[in-house]
Order: sequence, then C-alpha cells, then structure tokens
Amino acid sequence: MKNHTFQILALLLLLLASISTQAQGELDAYERKVYTKGNDTLPYRILYPKGFNPSKEYPLVLVLHGAGERGDDNESQLVYGAKRFLEEQEQFPAIVVFPQCPKDSYWSNVDIVQDESGKRTFNFQEGGKPTEAMHSLMGLLKQLRKSGNVAKDRVYLGGLSMGGMGTFELLRRKPRTFAASFPICGGGAPESAKKYAKKVESVWIFHGEVDGVVPVEHSRVMAGALEKAGADVKLTVYPGVNHNSWDYAFKEPELLKWLFSQVK
Repeated sequence: MKNHTFQILALLLLLLASISTQAQGELDAYERKVYTKGNDTLPYRILYPKGFNPSKEYPLVLVLHGAGERGDDNESQLVYGAKRFLEEQEQFPAIVVFPQCPKDSYWSNVDIVQDESGKRTFNFQEGGKPTEAMHSLMGLLKQLRKSGNVAKDRVYLGGLSMGGMGTFELLRRKPRTFAASFPICGGGAPESAKKYAKKVESVWIFHGEVDGVVPVEHSRVMAGALEKAGADVKLTVYPGVNHNSWDYAFKEPELLKWLFSQVK
C-alpha cells in the first residue's frame, strides 16, 4: 500500500514539474534583453508579434511588476500577466515588454513607513527626481519608441502593486506618451492627476476590496482625482479580494480588447 502511495506521489510530482517546465518554455517567447546607457542598466523581456515585420509599426505594452519580482534574473517579472499577452498575441499583435526593477530600487518615489503592528503607510511624492529604476525605465521607453517598430499613438502602460504605483508615476512623468493604462493595486499622488488626466485616453484601475498590503483607498482616491480632473477613468474593486487582485485583473475578458481599442 505504501509503495502504491509513493508511486502516485511520484507521478504527481513529475506531472507538476512537467507543467511548470512547459509554462516556462512558453514564456521563453519573451526574448531576454538588457537596456544599458551610461550608468543605467535594466534587464527586460520582450515579446514580438508572430511574423514580426521590422518595417511595420505595432502597439507597445509596458508592464511593471511588483516588489516581490525585483532582481536581476530577468525572469521573475514574467510571473503575472505575461501569459495572457502571449495567449492572445494573434488577436492582439503587439510588442510587449516586461522590465525588471533591481532589488535595491523601486519604480516610484514613495516613502513607506511601517509601524509596530506591521501596518504600512504609503506617502506618494508629487515630484522629485526619479528613482534609479524609473530613470532607466524612461530611457528604455525612449529607446523602444525610437526603434521604428512602435506605433506612437498606441503605447500602453500597466503594472501591479509597486508596478501600479510606478504606472501612476510614469503617467505623470510622460503624460503625452500613453493612450491607456491599467494600474493594479497601486497608488499615487492625487495632486498630480491633473497633469495627465486629459492627456491619457483612458485609465482602468483595479484593486482588491480587503487588500491588506496596499489599501484600496489609494486606488479610490486616484480614481476620484482623475475623474475630477477630466479623465476617462473606471475603477474595478473585487469584493473580498486581498492584495492579489492581479489574478483577477489579468483574467478580465475585456481587458485587452479595451486596451488595444484606445488610440492617442
């Protein structure tokens, strides 16, 4: 009986390993590259449309990962969202880029204060110099837009958690660049919303109602500030969902259809 149980467990482990290897193999479609200029270095993965034509222009999607995926392996940043764009690349052909923030940096300028109980307070800065990661990110974005392969009226931005915060900040720093954005469980400085509210065609914000890491109020405040400033904005709050609202956002049936329908 014991041997039979061990055999079943071994088969399950082999099956799980096979599924994991297959999933990673699929994501190998995202080519490994590194942006370097001066002191700036930023690993990134890039997905080109099937049958990519270098003389043609395509939409560009920039996706910013969360704090847990920081590093230099140029792989962890693909954990969330990458598969969705890969699966639907025939219907929505685009250049999709997932940069990776270094472990010792952050996408956005935000002071995070943690009290004795572990509760964190996020103080988003309205201005100031970009972090090293954001500076490199802006350099990469500039390089991509100058490649000759990007339709400049169809550049899109999104991100989760730390990447959602980076999304709001990059919208502020490059207000005329993006046709649409989708910040997930992030936050930003509401005072800066007026700088880009009327320049971005549309913003779709996502958050979990009971987020214990980044309070949902940050997204509600940003949605309110953007709407007040004249933006086309919608807010989706998932009832009973904690910080992992990206699991739901990336499964939204209309997400990519909505995103790629926006033109600057």
